[in-house]
Amino acid sequence: MNRRSLREQVFKLLFRAEFNKPEEMPEQERLFFESGDLVATPEDEAKIIDKCEKIIAKLPELDAKISEKLEGWKIDRLGKVELTILRLAAYEIDFDPDVPNGAAINEAVDLAKKFGQDNAGQFINGILAKFVRE
Repeated sequence: MNRRSLREQVFKLLFRAEFNKPEEMPEQERLFFESGDLVATPEDEAKIIDKCEKIIAKLPELDAKISEKLEGWKIDRLGKVELTILRLAAYEIDFDPDVPNGAAINEAVDLAKKFGQDNAGQFINGILAKFVRE
């Protein structure tokens, strides 16, 4: 599975964290991979779960950083899709040295265009640009 596909799967699994308690996530991970919609090797599954768990562990820190970048918005007003995309990209920018900042932003914008509301790509791009300017 290429990086783009892996990132999309991380996004989808991370999105489930919005609706499930942390102790429910192992079951959600199992269901995610057993649904039949995704064909992933055991190595890909491990990568997806590992990255998702790392992001979840940093949620308070990521949310604080995202909140700092929002002008005229509060984090709890963001759509769940957009918030999940911002969390994933913010994690990649701040904590994943293997992902170039430009790639993190471009991929986040693509996810927003695919899964987000109208103009979500522009919104995501604007917020993430502030991460890089720091």
